[in-house]
Amino acid sequence: MTATTEPDRAQVPLTGLLIGEEERAAVERVLRSGMLAQGPEVAAFEEEFSAHVAGRACVAVNSGTSALLLSLLALGIGPGDEVIVPSFSFAATANAVFLAGAEPVFADIEPEHFCLDPDAVLAAITPRTAAVVPVHLYGHPAAMGRLEGIARGHGLAVVEDAAQAHLATRGGRPVGTFGAAAAFSFYPTKNMTCGEGGMVVCADDATARTVRLLRNQGMERRYANELRGYNMRMTDLHAAIGRVQLRRLPTWTRVRRANAQFLGAALASLDAAGVLSTPRSAPAAAPAWHQYTVRVPRRDEVAADLADLGVAASVFYPVPIHRLPAYDLDLDLPRTEAAAREVLSLPVHPALSDADLGRITTGLTAAVTR
Repeated sequence: MTATTEPDRAQVPLTGLLIGEEERAAVERVLRSGMLAQGPEVAAFEEEFSAHVAGRACVAVNSGTSALLLSLLALGIGPGDEVIVPSFSFAATANAVFLAGAEPVFADIEPEHFCLDPDAVLAAITPRTAAVVPVHLYGHPAAMGRLEGIARGHGLAVVEDAAQAHLATRGGRPVGTFGAAAAFSFYPTKNMTCGEGGMVVCADDATARTVRLLRNQGMERRYANELRGYNMRMTDLHAAIGRVQLRRLPTWTRVRRANAQFLGAALASLDAAGVLSTPRSAPAAAPAWHQYTVRVPRRDEVAADLADLGVAASVFYPVPIHRLPAYDLDLDLPRTEAAAREVLSLPVHPALSDADLGRITTGLTAAVTR
């Protein structure tokens, strides 16, 4: 368990937004400065985030979706290209491909880690395939070693969707450092937040410069527009919040990992009995534990029982992207379909107390054995 002890609350929340006086003071500092957009706070945030991704060039933008889109565009992905993505993810993963003018091609996932299956990626490659977007879902790193090898062998770009995986590593290597580019999100429910925002992590300075142009109407100097770009800048207000949150992120990540370890141990007997499956970590993987996601029969009934017991749980994602009305494709992705039927995410965030963790495990035990 964590070292935190608090009285029981009315409900154990699924996410815990930790905003304190330091974040408020940072916002006040920016307001007093009079420089609110694309100023020194953004530059400092980019530099500080770079230290967590092996010194790679970082470009702050206004959302994680923008980070994905600009990553693809900066790498030349566009009309006529296919990009392999998982269907078991949030719609933004595929939407960014579509908005870049390319076609998302959906591949199945590994059953244990919910990330792209390298064999499914290999089977999905065609002469039009230009890139692959592995998602580090729930904060677990995708199988980047094999995916990198497949990409090299077929001349494909790799863009990591690291929206949920801040500080996760695989083989000691931080996510965000495997692909030609990577996209992080700072939405309020993520492991750290700016209020809203994203970060593009780039393997080389040329890609970073193109992303900087694209986020700022295509210009590096005012009225010298080199590209047809967007307004996807991050404000200094958001960056100031992000800088504070980033300083706290290593501690929060350690607590998430401790909470996940506690949940795994407390639920081990249920796993052994076959009434649910707890999440597994791949060898040499250190997940960020954005979500602690179990598989459970009667998933919707169990979630309702947990809610009655005051424990918030949720399903990410009940409908695979390829079945959403926006795409509506008839595909054979059996492991994706199974996950969508069975997954249930439990609270694992660093605001949980010891009492909260106890309520989660006792509540889930009662729900699945009812």
